[in-house]
Amino acid sequence: MTATLVDSDVILDVATDDASWSARSAAALGRAADSGPLVVNPIVYAEVSIGFATIEALQVALPPDVFVREDLPWTAAFLAGKAFLGYRRKGGAPRSPLPDFYIGAHAAVSGHKLLTRDARRYRTSFPTVELVTP
Repeated sequence: MTATLVDSDVILDVATDDASWSARSAAALGRAADSGPLVVNPIVYAEVSIGFATIEALQVALPPDVFVREDLPWTAAFLAGKAFLGYRRKGGAPRSPLPDFYIGAHAAVSGHKLLTRDARRYRTSFPTVELVTP
């Protein structure tokens, strides 16, 4: 069973009951959970935390028995930097968040699938990562 790293956009779709994406993201989360562990890293955790007033509320939304916490691999830091550099050299906006590249790199070096709504950037920068989209 392959683990799936879950991007913050999918989690926030469900947590905020987003009118356009909640149902699709919830269904994609369910399918991903059926095929293996769901994973979050500190960057995803931080991005999702913005939607919660307390850490206790965040823990309820991301229960550790459902969302495995993984540290960020050092090799992912290197790959994220190189992917971001390539993006910038191709004319990518400097405001584009480096954390997205770190999330993609984490999935790439760990052999995880990536559940995200931002498939275009990940597909371009991390072509070896299996993407799952809602």
